[in-house]
Amino acid sequence: MAGFIGSHLAERLLEHGYQVTIIDNLSTGRIKNLAAIEHHPKFRTAIEDIRNIHVMDRLVSECDVIFHLAAAVGVQRIISEPIETIETNIGGSEVVLKTARRYRKKVLIASTSEVYGKGVRFPFHEDDDSVLGATTRSRWSYAASKAIDEFLALAYLKEKGLPVVIFRLFNTVGPRQHGQYGDGAAALRQMGDQQRADRRSTATANRALLRECERRGACDSPS
Repeated sequence: MAGFIGSHLAERLLEHGYQVTIIDNLSTGRIKNLAAIEHHPKFRTAIEDIRNIHVMDRLVSECDVIFHLAAAVGVQRIISEPIETIETNIGGSEVVLKTARRYRKKVLIASTSEVYGKGVRFPFHEDDDSVLGATTRSRWSYAASKAIDEFLALAYLKEKGLPVVIFRLFNTVGPRQHGQYGDGAAALRQMGDQQRADRRSTATANRALLRECERRGACDSPS
């Protein structure tokens, strides 16, 4: 949540009067992304890994809804650190969903367009078949691990009745995105249209998240 999407989402939630707690291990997120809100009276931060079930248990018990954006990101990192990618994505989601079920908390879980794999049918549809590359290519570990996240989230929905919403992000770019983790940002800089595209992409993503949360009754009106 200290990444570029999470930090903007936190700001928007605070603007709407909600109390916000984020947890981030800062592997790709940055504290300076939170500079505008770090002293806000309704904001607090936990520098920790979401796989720490003891910390997550306490934080989830105190919240109303969970926006699960934590994941291993960055093409180079995914290729060079496939173990961390798989364990962070799958293990982190497992902890989030287990603790959410314990306290009956609603979860909005981030997925990715990568789950479509080598799909050639356009436009994409939620129920399209996925064709991934060989398991000898680490690059596909991200898509496979996020697909498992979706399977697990839907299993909790169907088997345990846990309120879950999955949203797939497509090449979202914006302010505070580090070039190391977002190739699209570098491309837009070269095109000379960074600021307009940045504002449009991040604003659209965060409006959609908040709207979906409120539409499903996950985000109640703040007191």
